[in-house]
Amino acid sequence: MPECRECEDEVDELVKVKVGGKTKKVCEDCADRLREEMEIAEASESVIQDMMGFKGRR
Repeated sequence: MPECRECEDEVDELVKVKVGGKTKKVCEDCADRLREEMEIAEASESVIQDMMGFKGRR
């Protein structure tokens, strides 16, 4: 059985998720958690840029 690289549990199926430019093979639960973390990071960066008046590109 394949093993998740994030939680190290044996799972039936692995999902590929791109994190920080690298592709990781993780279980579905870890993939959901990583996607949520990326969305939160993007939203917080946007808020900080708006607060500082940044008008450039990312």
